[in-house]
Amino acid sequence: MVKKAGGKVTGSVSKKTDYVVAGESAGSKLEKAEKFEIPVLDKESFLDLIASL
Repeated sequence: MVKKAGGKVTGSVSKKTDYVVAGESAGSKLEKAEKFEIPVLDKESFLDLIASL
């Protein structure tokens, strides 16, 4: 869905990351997103964002 909307999927979080989609057990990627102040989306927020494009 991300690629179809023109985005890029990565396996890591960096300062260049725009959003992180996180579930209940996000672990270190969630911690990194919070450290870099990257918006974290749950499944519903992600689907809303994709639908709005």
